[in-house]
Amino acid sequence: MTQEEPERTSLSTSVGDYLKAIWVIARDGPAGTGDIARALGVKASSVTGMLGKLKRMGLIRYKPYQGAQLTGAGRGEALRLVRRHRLLETFLIRDLGYAWDEVHEEAERMEHVMSVRFTERLAEHLGQPSHDPHGDPIPQDDGTVPATPSTALCEVPVGAAFTVSRILSQDPDVLAYVTELGVGPGTVLRVEAKEPLGEMLTIRLGSEHLSISHELACLILGAAER
Repeated sequence: MTQEEPERTSLSTSVGDYLKAIWVIARDGPAGTGDIARALGVKASSVTGMLGKLKRMGLIRYKPYQGAQLTGAGRGEALRLVRRHRLLETFLIRDLGYAWDEVHEEAERMEHVMSVRFTERLAEHLGQPSHDPHGDPIPQDDGTVPATPSTALCEVPVGAAFTVSRILSQDPDVLAYVTELGVGPGTVLRVEAKEPLGEMLTIRLGSEHLSISHELACLILGAAER
């Protein structure tokens, strides 16, 4: 068995969750232990033990204090899970009438038991979407990931127009709040003002002026233009 090959073909739910979290956090770069712990809601000590296991399985490269980086085998498994998850969210919202703040936990439960055949039938049924309703890119069956604008609203200068591409959160409260504001993929905003200390932004949405926190603005990604 080489370093790039997992020691078994059927991976546990917890292993899959770690691989997916590493990819979502860092894509092809290293993900820190603390970031992984926060993403999964577990203790840092638990993360350290699992990262050692994933390294032995050939799914990550890992050195203490340097973060974890997916190997080719680990990346492949992570992308399969992310693809299933985002296709499921698309199906639940588009076909079953779920709200976008309701689907994450449902998709988490189902993604680990989907077969390849079912996944690809679902993708065909949905019209081979490139992005889910949150604006997150859906990895394709060949391992490619569609390009998605990724400038954070909190980084946009005053006076710039901004088209939202995605909301970088699965927190139901965050998603419900931005829905109430009328903000989602495709929304066009303009940054009107920023507080000197960077805590609040004033944005214009149509004829309305909204105040949002810097922290929330950093979760709203898209493309800016003057």
